[in-house]
Amino acid sequence: MRTAAVLARHELRLLVSLLRWLVRRPDSGDADGGRAFGYARGQGAVMAGFWFVCAVETFAMAVLLRNRPTAHRLVLVLDLYTLLFVAGLYAAWTVRPHLLHDDVLRVRQAAHVDLRVPLEQIAAVRRETRTTHERADGELSLPVGSRTTVTLELTAPLAHFTLLGRRRDVTLIRLHADDDRALADAVTRARSGSSVRPDRPR
Repeated sequence: MRTAAVLARHELRLLVSLLRWLVRRPDSGDADGGRAFGYARGQGAVMAGFWFVCAVETFAMAVLLRNRPTAHRLVLVLDLYTLLFVAGLYAAWTVRPHLLHDDVLRVRQAAHVDLRVPLEQIAAVRRETRTTHERADGELSLPVGSRTTVTLELTAPLAHFTLLGRRRDVTLIRLHADDDRALADAVTRARSGSSVRPDRPR
């Protein structure tokens, strides 16, 4: 029952994100003074292509099952839900950017990750492009298009809860940002209050 409630909340966030995207009102942090850093640039064509494939599959299944009304209706509902889900997922990437506040960095990914990282808990931030992300204890990787561009090292473990509520304590976070230099610079300035620049990419 709890799992069903969690998934329902996730689906609701996707629908809200889709509405925000349609009316061009992203959750950009302007209301509470946060600075937004997007991570979905370049993914529009990929998601549009995937959505188109799903739409073609929906039409094909409708033709194949036209003489089986019960199966046709069931598959049609599932296919339409898939189209809505794909659109909502892309919308969530677009309208839910990373947000940097005076004392915390909100690391987000679509509608399923919203991790608040206190700036005082960030030991180092560096620009680092990675295209492979093996699962490891204490590490959280949030790639977009199989790539992360910014790495955060933490001074102490930070609790991260997965979509289904499982707790993971992380000390290293890898994320993607469209403008990784701007994000790394902004976090460095906010964390230290100085003009020290982040590490150069490796």
